[in-house]
Amino acid sequence: MRLTFLGATREVTGSCFFLEACGKNILIDCGMEQGKDMFENQELPISAAYVDAVLLTHAHIDHSGKLPLLYNQGFRGRIHATGATCALCDIMLRDSAHIQMAEAEWRNRKGKRAGGKIYVPLYDMEDAMGTVRLFVPHEYNEKTKLYDGIEVRFTDVGHLLGSASIEVWITENGETKKIVFSGDIGNVNQPLINDPQYIKDADYVVMESTYGDRYHEAPPDYIKELADIIQETFDRGGNLVIPSFAIGRTQMLLYYIRKIKEEGLVKGHGNFKVYVDSPLAVEATNIYEKNIFGYLDRETMELINAGINPIKFPGLKTAITSDESKAINFIDEPKVIISAAGMCDAGRIRHHLKHNLWREDSTILFVGYQAEGSLGRIILDGASEVKLFGETIHVKARICQLKGVSGHADREGLLKWLRAFKKKPERVFVVHGDDRVTEMFTEYISKELGYNAYAPYSGTVVDLLRNVIVVEGKPIPVSRKEERATTVFDRLVEAGKRLMAVIQRNKGGANKDLARFTDQIHALCDKWDR
Repeated sequence: MRLTFLGATREVTGSCFFLEACGKNILIDCGMEQGKDMFENQELPISAAYVDAVLLTHAHIDHSGKLPLLYNQGFRGRIHATGATCALCDIMLRDSAHIQMAEAEWRNRKGKRAGGKIYVPLYDMEDAMGTVRLFVPHEYNEKTKLYDGIEVRFTDVGHLLGSASIEVWITENGETKKIVFSGDIGNVNQPLINDPQYIKDADYVVMESTYGDRYHEAPPDYIKELADIIQETFDRGGNLVIPSFAIGRTQMLLYYIRKIKEEGLVKGHGNFKVYVDSPLAVEATNIYEKNIFGYLDRETMELINAGINPIKFPGLKTAITSDESKAINFIDEPKVIISAAGMCDAGRIRHHLKHNLWREDSTILFVGYQAEGSLGRIILDGASEVKLFGETIHVKARICQLKGVSGHADREGLLKWLRAFKKKPERVFVVHGDDRVTEMFTEYISKELGYNAYAPYSGTVVDLLRNVIVVEGKPIPVSRKEERATTVFDRLVEAGKRLMAVIQRNKGGANKDLARFTDQIHALCDKWDR
């Protein structure tokens, strides 16, 4: 019964934990790193083909984004998540593959002219589609037997539609241990979704600490503040451009804007237009409308029962095709443009920034976390110019932030979640926060609150039966090499590893079947052995 920490260790993104128990290999999350990284993550210590299952806390790319790479490398187990998370990942992983393939095409066109190396995406659409077929949906609060000796339950953690903390019970050698993976703990009083639900018991807790060093400001009147920003921008004759995460934050903005229009808070600009320029955001909005029972909060359900769509309103326009996206910037009237990606490192938002950053009459409004090193963070920190598509763009637009808007719990919310456990866990592992924050939060809950807490580095291995750290990870500075799916030959090597995994799983099979399998392998080898 061992737990290995691989990703989101003293960093905010790339969540990934490896659990070995009852003869099974299980990953909890398989996320992509985003923004600037400080430390090298250790590789999965086994071939992907030997991973039996993945438990997924929620759909955000920093928790799910490497699942298609795992598939590419031979994983064919099952991915367990809530029904809403399954639905969201269906679109998010396909979108991620599309962005990477488009980026590879653009880089290769540019690189070919300069005689550069071929740029290979981390994974492609085939990998994403294959991954989606492996998802198994679960309902909140239903305890499920995953394997002999292993049970799991998903509990609403209020971060995103379908987001969950995952409770895992492991019985080995007559002893049972319960591990709780917090996932991303949600902020309270968010529109549309429920507040976090609390868990009462655990032997071990792996908890996030994104905002473990700060308190959210007293929630302002978001609707009035957003209405004021729209009013001021439109009065100048400019556009309001909002880089927004396609899932969660976009739907929240639509909820607020519906209220603004309903109450007539923006004067003198008629039925102003709001453009959602993100196919992913449009699909996600449709999923929000379908996944209502058990996922949306009471206030939202009251609106729905009264025949009111909480995230639709007159003047809402969507852009699906690239031509529709381009056309937005040729419309002269002031407008709101909501586009992905939320940190501005990819996607259509970069085109809207190119067309609006230089305009003194326009406003760029940030409504979500901007990771260190991301383009969004660079702009928010006051850059006077940025590069977009090889062109230098001077920043003349008003740059502002809707403060207090966060899908993550602050320090108080994190402590409330932790204190809900009736008895202090044997150990609390603090993850999913930058190096300084995890260190500070761990020290506080250890020295001030009396928890046995530890902030692991990638590569840390824990014996859960004995509560002993077997291998202590080390802070290895990132070398900043590009992470790509390499070559077709490397895929062949991964296929060979998968073949070995399949052979191992057939141990004890019928002699007749094993003999036929052996003959097929020899035939394949005879064909390719040159």
